[in-house]
Amino acid sequence: MQYVIAYVAAAVVFGAMDAVWLGWAGSKLYRPALGDLLAPQFRAGPAIVFYLLYLGGMMWFAVRPGLSQGLGATALNAAIFGAMCYMTYDLTSQAVLARWPVHVTVIDVIWGTFATTVAATAATWIALKFA
Repeated sequence: MQYVIAYVAAAVVFGAMDAVWLGWAGSKLYRPALGDLLAPQFRAGPAIVFYLLYLGGMMWFAVRPGLSQGLGATALNAAIFGAMCYMTYDLTSQAVLARWPVHVTVIDVIWGTFATTVAATAATWIALKFA
């Protein structure tokens, strides 16, 4: 039951944070920097698959160890997981696309690290408190 509570909590926290972030960054960061590389319309299918799988990774690599080792372990593992995942996307994009600005990579990796750490730590705290 702890994992279900943690997964739902992480989904709510990460989803809310990412919705606010993408609402702001879409027009202020990504669209000006990437322009025609972005799809004209948001595609929900790939986004849903990403969030379901990413939350699963967050549970395995950060929340699971944190449930037995404490919030510090969750925060550390979540920061590493978030940074590595976002670096994989951004640095691969930088390597293979004709135009992918370095500042987008830096900002995106910082965001992914922060959001993953907050969501996983909150999820672990909620699971420990309410499960």
